[in-house]
Amino acid sequence: MEVRTGTQAKLLLETMRPAQWIKNLLLFAGVVFAQKLDQPALVVTAVAGFCVFCALSSAVYIVNDLADNEQDRRHPLKRHRPLASGALRQGNAVAAAIVLGIIGLAAAFLLSEVFGLVALTYVLISVAYSASLKRVVILDAFCVASGFVLRALGGAVVINVEISEWLLVCTILLALFLALSKRRHELVLLGPEASAHRDILAQYTPRLLDQMIAVVTSSTVMAYCLYTMWPDTVAKFGTRRLIYTIPFVLFGIFRYLYLVHHRGEGGRPERLLLTDTPLVIDVVCWIVTVLIILYA
Repeated sequence: MEVRTGTQAKLLLETMRPAQWIKNLLLFAGVVFAQKLDQPALVVTAVAGFCVFCALSSAVYIVNDLADNEQDRRHPLKRHRPLASGALRQGNAVAAAIVLGIIGLAAAFLLSEVFGLVALTYVLISVAYSASLKRVVILDAFCVASGFVLRALGGAVVINVEISEWLLVCTILLALFLALSKRRHELVLLGPEASAHRDILAQYTPRLLDQMIAVVTSSTVMAYCLYTMWPDTVAKFGTRRLIYTIPFVLFGIFRYLYLVHHRGEGGRPERLLLTDTPLVIDVVCWIVTVLIILYA
């Protein structure tokens, strides 16, 4: 039976994963930490950059689902995805990925040449990851983490402001924490059949992942603490009060570790950030505290 056009559009939107657009909020780090929220023109530019990465990330998700179609069909959860289940026609998915990619990159270069290069780098790394790099142990996690770093960097260059090196370090460490936690979730969920669903999982063990997660967890906390107290940070913002945001960072990381180890979560970080009440409250409190310190 032929699937209706409206149904195909809905399935295509699901494959674009709008829930994961929450990751693109990192693009607003530039305008927030540059203390430019009171300049509407720059805020609008940051919103435009956010929209660009929503289009590009959606194109990347579609490409990734196309590349993993066969493995996803054997996955207990991913087999219900539109492409893996066969509900979404591959031709429609390919066309959507091309259109989103072209529009996103064109808009990125219109906003700024440097921002366009950042966006292009994000696309190239993502495509390389889907094609081969996801099969290279450890490097696969770094590829996933690079997407977060490029978002943060893009948010700065699109409004032409400098971004703190500490902020980039914190971003890549936190991104590695999320990526490794996701690998651990997949490994534990799939058990002995893990490598049949994702080849790279044969190269990992829960113990190895736990050790790497411990390293990036402590490094993330230390890097953020140093960032809040660093002389350049204090001089830039004219306050030492960012140190008061450290408890929120600690609670957020500890809560996420609890969800990963005690509840078997971590496979979908964006879902936890939207549905886990204590984590949502913690993130909101961190954001509000940062805004008060920087702007009030």
